[in-house]
Amino acid sequence: MLIRGYRSLTFLVLSVALALSAQHRMAYAFDPNAGVTKESGPFALFKFGFSAYKNGRKDEAVEAYRYAAEKGHTGSRWALANMYAYGDGVAENDLEAFKIYNEIAEKGVEPGSEDTGYFVNALISLAGYYRRGIPDSPVKSDLSQARQLYFQAASTFGVPEAQFQLAKMLLSGDGGSVNVQQAKKWLNRARKNGHAGAMGVFGNVIFQEGQTARGLAYMTAALDQCTPKERPWLQSLQEQAFSIASEDDRRKAVAMSHNIHIDSDSD
Repeated sequence: MLIRGYRSLTFLVLSVALALSAQHRMAYAFDPNAGVTKESGPFALFKFGFSAYKNGRKDEAVEAYRYAAEKGHTGSRWALANMYAYGDGVAENDLEAFKIYNEIAEKGVEPGSEDTGYFVNALISLAGYYRRGIPDSPVKSDLSQARQLYFQAASTFGVPEAQFQLAKMLLSGDGGSVNVQQAKKWLNRARKNGHAGAMGVFGNVIFQEGQTARGLAYMTAALDQCTPKERPWLQSLQEQAFSIASEDDRRKAVAMSHNIHIDSDSD
């Protein structure tokens, strides 16, 4: 169930938004008449912060999230970390974002908890920071730690993006030894969970192994089904393979690609 439940990192955010839209509108200020003050409960502050953020009052959202976070609300910590990570309503501060994500990760999560999505997102965000490091800070690049965090999110929670990133590290040997067979396993899991990028990279791997038509078919299918963000690098990957494939393999690949879909067990 978790594998299906966390296939997209935006799933949780959308769910919260839909839930909150069914609630009555919150007043727009921290005052006794608003019904929400800094002494309010953490979830009330979180809802106020979400409403304020959604309506463009990000300074109020930050204030509400901070009060809720101080009271132990994980969702508010996660929201604050994201705002610092992207400079959204506050000055961009990767170190501050890292610290908050780390607090969430260290707290852990109970199986089936409503905080699971926040916890998983924190793991993946931390992995990204460890992968590249934070300039002028104590957080240095630690590829082994990044790989371990991706593995946790990929194996325990079945997150496609973590499976994809773990596979890329296995292919390149970042943070450990190269393991192509393990990489293919994780790429397959990610593409069956709807990750077009994983499908494209999987196709490229088997193309390089000599499965020319089949590999090109996966890359072509991935290009047809990817998001706009993924398109540039997937197109480059597919076009390079297409240019060196024989005409016969090209025709076979195009025909095969019509029967290959992300989020399926197609071979």
